[in-house]
Amino acid sequence: MAVRKPDNVVTLKQALVVAETNRYATGSFSPRYTPMIAAVLEAGQRTASPLIVQISHKELIRYGITPGEFAETFYREIRDRRITVPVVLHLDHTKELGTIRDAIAAGFTSVMIDASEKPFAENVAISREAAEYAHAHGVSVEAELGMIGTTDFVETDKDEELFTDPREAAEFVRLTGVDALAVSCGTAHGVYLVKRPRIDYERLAAIRALTPVHLVLHGGSGVPEEMMRKAFELPGGGVSKVNIATDLELALLGALGREERMTNAECKALDPASLEAGRAAVARTVEEKITRFVCSAGKAACFAQGQA
Repeated sequence: MAVRKPDNVVTLKQALVVAETNRYATGSFSPRYTPMIAAVLEAGQRTASPLIVQISHKELIRYGITPGEFAETFYREIRDRRITVPVVLHLDHTKELGTIRDAIAAGFTSVMIDASEKPFAENVAISREAAEYAHAHGVSVEAELGMIGTTDFVETDKDEELFTDPREAAEFVRLTGVDALAVSCGTAHGVYLVKRPRIDYERLAAIRALTPVHLVLHGGSGVPEEMMRKAFELPGGGVSKVNIATDLELALLGALGREERMTNAECKALDPASLEAGRAAVARTVEEKITRFVCSAGKAACFAQGQA
């Protein structure tokens, strides 16, 4: 049975058209634990910001969550907390088409197929298949070209970096029909411990000049604010979506006074006071990212002005 979506739950393409037009980036926040979905949503509501709530295939496995459970909690919190800002429910890094099908059936409005470790032709074929399936169900698709490094293997498998070639990006988008493209230009998943974050703005501008789709930067945690702002304020349009995951989990664990990650079941079993402290910490982090990092506070009004 098809999931009935509230009017404010939109596709990634709808959200990023507005972001690019109005020169801000949309934060794509991964709460990782279902009890923290509410914290992300309420932060967006308080700041009048559009936002993306996401979880990746590896996070689903690592934290013991199904796409159905994540989506069910998302839609319940939207309803119970009377969330009215535009929100996307996004499946992040996913290599398996079966997981994409499960997420779409559960009510996700956007999915990401990541075949970036494959040769170009194979990446094209896999991404095109995912795009065709998702588009047939009214769902947006993000893909990746180039390889984004990592310091946090919860999100991706390899600490290997291969910058995106602008001309390959143009051909990739033409052949696959994807709606958004995650590009590699210097950021990394996780927290920067040794390597310094950097963004190759010339490469980013060249990709943007050659491709009609919206660009995504993964690895937003730990990137300086001024560096990120420049990425979405590039002439002609820059980055429209920024992924933020690790910073949220660090805020949660810090509020709980622990260092080790939990399973989703362990998080749900926390006492009410601990859950509330964790939610408050995550919400503060999301609000800070919205107001100072992606500069999307107050931008929910852009949708009401008919710019979606």
